[in-house]
Amino acid sequence: MKRLTLIIAAGLLSLGMTTANAQDGDDARSMGDLLRLIEQGQARDSREARQREAAFKQSQNRQQSLLNQARAERTRQENVSARLEQQFEENQQRIITARQALDERLGALKELFGVLQTVAGDTQGVFNTSLTNIQYPNRGEFLVELGSKMAGASSLASIEDIERLWAMLQKEIVESGRVVRFSNVVTKADGQQEEMDVIRIGSFNIINENGYLKHDSKEGTLTELARQPESRYTGTTGDMIDADSGPVTFGVDVTRGTILGLLVESPTIKDRIEQGGIVGYCIIALGIVGLLIAIWRWFGLSGDSRRVAAQLKRETASTDNPLGRVLAAYESNRGADTETVELKLSEAALKEMPGLTKGLLFIKVVSAVAPLMGLLGTVTGMIKTFQVITLYGAGDPKMMAGGISQALMTTVLGLVVAIPMVLLHTVVSGQSRKIINILQSQSAGIVAQHSERNG
Repeated sequence: MKRLTLIIAAGLLSLGMTTANAQDGDDARSMGDLLRLIEQGQARDSREARQREAAFKQSQNRQQSLLNQARAERTRQENVSARLEQQFEENQQRIITARQALDERLGALKELFGVLQTVAGDTQGVFNTSLTNIQYPNRGEFLVELGSKMAGASSLASIEDIERLWAMLQKEIVESGRVVRFSNVVTKADGQQEEMDVIRIGSFNIINENGYLKHDSKEGTLTELARQPESRYTGTTGDMIDADSGPVTFGVDVTRGTILGLLVESPTIKDRIEQGGIVGYCIIALGIVGLLIAIWRWFGLSGDSRRVAAQLKRETASTDNPLGRVLAAYESNRGADTETVELKLSEAALKEMPGLTKGLLFIKVVSAVAPLMGLLGTVTGMIKTFQVITLYGAGDPKMMAGGISQALMTTVLGLVVAIPMVLLHTVVSGQSRKIINILQSQSAGIVAQHSERNG
């Protein structure tokens, strides 16, 4: 009993301390005041609990109302969806029935409209890339409209539309066989635009006074080529510009620009020489030097050969040719014995040898060195190619084109130099041997005559 009293007292004391802390300035002076404060706290807590319970019930009622509204809206939307699905199925069936009726009524016209749609599409592509589109640029709008009619089946092509398409095709055929002169804006090679006279040759080429022009079908513009083809083609463009009537010889590109593009992109002789690099220039310089020496020696030996032939017809010796100088040596030693005469003639003939064989060895060396230099260029070009492959891989052939071009062009240049040098060396050395043989035969004949004369 005593223990229970202590527990109640401790609880009351704790509650009193809590109530005292909650109330600002209220102090429990006696047990009655403490009991009063406890009753006030319980009443206040009960009132707050009832308020919270009422708010919770009100919120619960509102949520239930919203839930009922949502369920009603879902039911309504489900009904609408079912009604729309049924309407969609009915419309689908109506469309199928209408299409069947349309197909039955069209009959053979359906195939006609299909062909018409195909022709309209193909014609639009032809017109967009044709040179006649420069003069008639708005033809594609009608074809697009006609194609949309056939594709959408909202409306059918009329007889007027079909006749207009036929007229456009007929006009394209006529224009593709005409040579027309007109004015148009041309973009020059430096980027400047200028209106000038141009001539359209059918649907194949278009030119102006500076040569062939390029037609950009996407932009519908005319541009001068960065580089014109060879002179034999550009010469015909000048004839076409100057002509007023009558037939004119002209280079027509029937591929409408493909062959012309290949001719423009094909390298010239200068471009090919530049592809050979420093080795190619060395081969050309060596070939030019060898050619000059061969020409010089050919003229020199030709003159000596004519003078020797003339000396054979004369009785007296002349010192303007090798044979005359050999005969002069015999005249100065006519009274000597046979052995001395033979030695003097041999000495005179040997003195003429350097002049007759001068430069021949260099020509022969050039004919042998030029292919070796070409091989050197081939090796360096392949080294360059392998370096490019090492750095960038072998995916892009254009990256390797420079080294391969050098490798091939130096070989070509070496052979181009070596082959003429071999032929020139054969010709020049043949003239030299011819004169040497005459000197040797005449010397032997003089020695034999001198020996017979002196018994």
